[in-house]
Amino acid sequence: MRDIMVLLMSLMLAFGIWLLHNLSLNYSETLSVPVVAECDIEGHSNISANSSAIAARCRTSGFSILRGRHKAKKDAVHVRFNSSDMHLADGEMFYISSSELANYVSDIFGEGVQLESFLSETVQFRFPYENHKRVPVQPAAVITYKPQYMALTPIKLKPDSVTVYGEPYRLSNINRVFTKTIELSNLRSSAHGSVKIEPVQGLRISDAEVGYSLEVTRYVEIATEVTVTPRNVPSGVKLSVYPSTAKVVYKCVFPLANDPSDVVSFYIDYADFQHSIGGKCMAWPSSIPDGVIQYIVEPEVFNCVEESSK
Repeated sequence: MRDIMVLLMSLMLAFGIWLLHNLSLNYSETLSVPVVAECDIEGHSNISANSSAIAARCRTSGFSILRGRHKAKKDAVHVRFNSSDMHLADGEMFYISSSELANYVSDIFGEGVQLESFLSETVQFRFPYENHKRVPVQPAAVITYKPQYMALTPIKLKPDSVTVYGEPYRLSNINRVFTKTIELSNLRSSAHGSVKIEPVQGLRISDAEVGYSLEVTRYVEIATEVTVTPRNVPSGVKLSVYPSTAKVVYKCVFPLANDPSDVVSFYIDYADFQHSIGGKCMAWPSSIPDGVIQYIVEPEVFNCVEESSK
C-alpha cells in the first residue's frame, strides 16, 4: 500500500512538472477578447455603447493562453484609446485600424503577448452623441506673500476652459467650473503646478486637472496727492468734483524705473456721471505706465454736481 502511495505521488509530481514546463513554453495561438473602448471624442460619450471582439494571432506562453481564454469568457475589457487613433466612420460609429491597435496589445491581451497579426483590418465602436458645451475654469486660490511681494498678474490656467458633457437640463445651469483650492503661502518667487478640477455631479468634464502659473515680483510703494478733474464735459455745462483731490498709492515693480506720479493724472468722465446713481463716480487714471502693478485711490468714490456754466 505504501509503495502505491509513493507511486501515485511520483506520478502527480511528474505530471505537475510536465504541465508547468509545457505552460511555460511559447505557442502561436489565436486569442479573442471582447473590448469596450474608452476615448475622449468631442460631442460623444467617452465610453462605447458596444463591445467588439478583437482577435489576433499571437505568440505567448501557455499561461497567457489560458488566462486569455478565461478573460474572453468574462466581462469585456475596458481599453483607453488615444482620440487620434479613433476615426469617424459615420455618425456615432468610429473605427480603429489594425496598425494602430498594435499599440494596445498589452492592454487588450495582457503582458507578455507578442503580436503576429490581427484577424481584422479594422474594429468598430459606437460612441453615442452627448450634449456638451465649453465653459471657463475659475481658479479657487488662497495665496499669501512675503512683505513687499505680490502677484504681477492674476493667476493663469492652462487650459483656461474645458468641455462639460451631460443632459441638457444639467448643462443649462453650468456657466463655469472651479479648481480645487490652490494654497500657496509666503511667496517671494513665481509659482506653477497643476490642480484638479472640482467634479460636478451628473456631468463629465473633458479635463481632470489644469496647470496654473503665477508670476510674483517684489514691489515698492509710492504715495502722492493728485487733483481729480472732470473730462469730456459738454459745452455750457460745469461738473464739480468733491473732494477735488485724492491720495493715490502706486505699487510698482522693484527696482523702480520711472516715478508714475510725474506722468499720471486722474479724471472723472462725464459719461460715467450721466450713468451714475446720485452723482457718485470713480476716478480713472489717464494712463498706466509700465512697471505699475496696482494703484489705490482714496477716497474710492467722489460726489459730482452738474451746474450750468452760463
